[in-house]
Amino acid sequence: MAPRRQVSPPRPRSWGWDFFVCFRTIEKEGTIQQRGGDAALNRMKGMEAWKYPAILLLGIGVANISGWIYFIALNVIVLNATKSAMAVSILYLLRPLAAMAVSSWSGSLIDRMNKRSLMIGLDGVRAFLIFLLPLLDSIAYIYGLVFLIHMAGSLFGPASGTYIAKLIPPEQRPRFNSLNGLIGSGAFLIGPAAAGLLFLAGSPTSAIYINAAALLFSAVVTMLMPDLEKGLFADQPVRMNRNMIRQDWSDVLGFYRSRTAILIVCLLFSAVMVVMATAVDSLEAAFAQKVLGLSDSGYGLLVSIAGAGIIAGASVNAVVVKRLAASAQIGFGAIGVSFGYLVYAFSAGFAGAAAGFFILAFFLAFANTGFATFYQNHIPVAMMGRVGSVNGFFEAILVMLATAGFGLAADGYTVQATVIAGVLVMSVFGLSLGFYLLRPSKARLLASQPDGIVSLPEDE
Repeated sequence: MAPRRQVSPPRPRSWGWDFFVCFRTIEKEGTIQQRGGDAALNRMKGMEAWKYPAILLLGIGVANISGWIYFIALNVIVLNATKSAMAVSILYLLRPLAAMAVSSWSGSLIDRMNKRSLMIGLDGVRAFLIFLLPLLDSIAYIYGLVFLIHMAGSLFGPASGTYIAKLIPPEQRPRFNSLNGLIGSGAFLIGPAAAGLLFLAGSPTSAIYINAAALLFSAVVTMLMPDLEKGLFADQPVRMNRNMIRQDWSDVLGFYRSRTAILIVCLLFSAVMVVMATAVDSLEAAFAQKVLGLSDSGYGLLVSIAGAGIIAGASVNAVVVKRLAASAQIGFGAIGVSFGYLVYAFSAGFAGAAAGFFILAFFLAFANTGFATFYQNHIPVAMMGRVGSVNGFFEAILVMLATAGFGLAADGYTVQATVIAGVLVMSVFGLSLGFYLLRPSKARLLASQPDGIVSLPEDE
């Protein structure tokens, strides 16, 4: 028979022991509650951190959609008034002309003014000018008013970009820029569709008035945003003169000379995504009709496929943006866009062109988001308005020259030969940009925050 296990009698516990057990139990429960409270607090802090960016994205989304409605309605109004395609094409020249007229001096104004107040004023001015458009009968007056609207828009772009860079902390910029790109992509599809519905229900004039109302809404949204420069420029009235503008240009060129890597990225990106893309796209309709033999509805379907590519690319980018450095987004995006344009240029039918459109639009979302983050992280906020204006000035000149050159070449040779030549040049720039950024040493250099080699005294 196995021996029975001896059971020790229970030890008497003191009041001190009971107090200790009770205290530990309360402490553990308090720790659990504290952890839960910390998680809730972190969630609240996260929501608070995205409060103003979300409001800003709302204003941007409304402005983007209404901008497409205004653009299409204005084309229809001018075409109905003149019955001339040339009259409509002049509208496309007014934007770069306005950018050239403003960009030479606008940066000096932007960097010395309260950006929030400037944005509110420019939205109000544009809303008022757009409201006047349907009241004009003379095409010359319409051109003049549109030119003034584009001038205000050329001022608004660098001002809003600087405000965004000040509002959004570096760790939130990739996600904000990806969401901004997704909203812009949605506006690319929603805007024209909304314009079509408005034309069915009313007239192009009603679409113009809706755009004016949307700009007023954007101004109200901006009023809800924090004044990041309150009182900063109160004692510094802006007195612009030729010497100030000359010195500002010298400062920008000096910045680029000391930051060669940033200069190369900005030059190559502008060459691929702005100058060459605009010039090639100017022959898009002619290419679709004369080379691919598409009807108007077929061309519309082609554009819709590009819109689907933008939506898909922006959606994927919004998911993976935290895993990709800005330099990698620009590099892969530039290579992908160049490949898509090559597929499109050498296509002989709808299927090839559609595949090219989808590919280039898909990677365009990555390139644009990456460059926006790169620009915000590497251009000093104190001179961001001047840098953006100088960039815009040269881009406007090159866009006009390239577009005119492509038009003359298409008349002298063939549309497809001109498009192929332009896309080959674009691909050289795109591949150069991609390989330049994707080199390990260069990627580490350009992926750094603005506290490394790209920092300037005024940033600290």
